[in-house]
Amino acid sequence: MMKYSLKVPCNKSKLKTIRSFVDETLGQYSISEIDLNMLVLAVDEICANLIVHSYNTSSTADCIELHIKVEENEGVTFEIVDRNNEGFNIINYKEPMLKELVKARRKGGLGLMLVKRIMDDVQFRSNGDSNICRLFKRMPLAEA
Repeated sequence: MMKYSLKVPCNKSKLKTIRSFVDETLGQYSISEIDLNMLVLAVDEICANLIVHSYNTSSTADCIELHIKVEENEGVTFEIVDRNNEGFNIINYKEPMLKELVKARRKGGLGLMLVKRIMDDVQFRSNGDSNICRLFKRMPLAEA
């Protein structure tokens, strides 16, 4: 098992750093380009939502942490940790109706639905001073 970590300020300008970190970390393993891009997209979506909705896009005092755990015969786990007072309650999440979004020509609103389709497991939890989003994708990974 290998573990990797990154800590960045809660700023939209850091999303590229997060995407690069995931890409470079998982690029060390035998993974298809399509699978790699989907995982980068899922992590980026969660981090972007966190930065935009929880920290109003430009907090430099607050940080988010990304932890990646690769287990060769199991898969990959991403943990996105923030210290915002308000955690996301997935129980209250209602998946949008795609037809309604198209009809209203509304941009956005599909991120979590996309993440749930890419990942095998998505969990949100709060434990006092931090919120953790855990994403898991079952796939065999071996070092390239």
